[in-house]
Amino acid sequence: MKEIKLFAPATVANVSCGFDVLGFCLEPIGDEMIIRKTDHPGVRITKIVGQDLPLGTKENVAGVAAEALLASLDTPYGFEIEIYKNIKAGSGIGSSAASSAGAVFGINELLGRPYTRKELIQFAMKGEELASGAIHADNVSPALLGGFTLVRCNKEADVIALPTPSELYATIIHPKIELRTADARSVLKKNIPLSKAIEQWGNLAALVSGLYTNDYGLISRSLVDVIIEPERSPLIPFFNDLKDVALEAGALGSGISGSGPSIYALSRGEETAEKVREQMEKVFQPMNIEFNTYVSKINTEGIKIIE
Repeated sequence: MKEIKLFAPATVANVSCGFDVLGFCLEPIGDEMIIRKTDHPGVRITKIVGQDLPLGTKENVAGVAAEALLASLDTPYGFEIEIYKNIKAGSGIGSSAASSAGAVFGINELLGRPYTRKELIQFAMKGEELASGAIHADNVSPALLGGFTLVRCNKEADVIALPTPSELYATIIHPKIELRTADARSVLKKNIPLSKAIEQWGNLAALVSGLYTNDYGLISRSLVDVIIEPERSPLIPFFNDLKDVALEAGALGSGISGSGPSIYALSRGEETAEKVREQMEKVFQPMNIEFNTYVSKINTEGIKIIE
């Protein structure tokens, strides 16, 4: 096999109490990538459609991740990458993670799978580091593994795949404003009160337990962020209004997707998720703010080959 076409899905990370450690994978939106094996060593990004992003290998997250993977292998082959971007950079739903994870997944397939999907996380993280200035695996992990993932340690790329309750749906609203990950990180406090840390730990542990036990009530009570959301939410227009209407419409919980500006809500059942979408749209419609919305079952497959 010399060429592969794949779908690299959008993801939600920083899931409420799970800052930098908890993420999940979406179904309806993602990038498409074509990767070709060549006889010329090295990585070349030959085409990007949909957004104005650098073609230079060292300036593009896909190139950086691909080079990290190839540096670990003894192969005479090189690779060409085409990226068809459907996830807007800076949207908060894993644009850079899709490119990074897609690049290493595709190359790994073309080389006969020397690594497992889980082992590919360590290379995809290198692309994320270029995008945000920090190593974090909470987007690339669900992109590669599907479902919910928990990062025990970013430095070691120690990631646990979590179960996904079958009735869980996500609603995403993406206001068309750009909020860079690096900028969103700059507002975060370096130190937090012990009482807040304890509350956050309790919520995260309970949320993981709720996923394992299909306890939607526990999931709902645990989707609370007392540390990051209070600092970042002022950067997102009408955040509190959006969250309030989501909860009133029956969502289990709602919060900032990644670094923003997208906002996610989790619901039990597609019907409730659609109601949440309708109410969230009503907040933005009179405000002259362009936006996209999506309703998605949690994608338990992750990146997939489409041709």
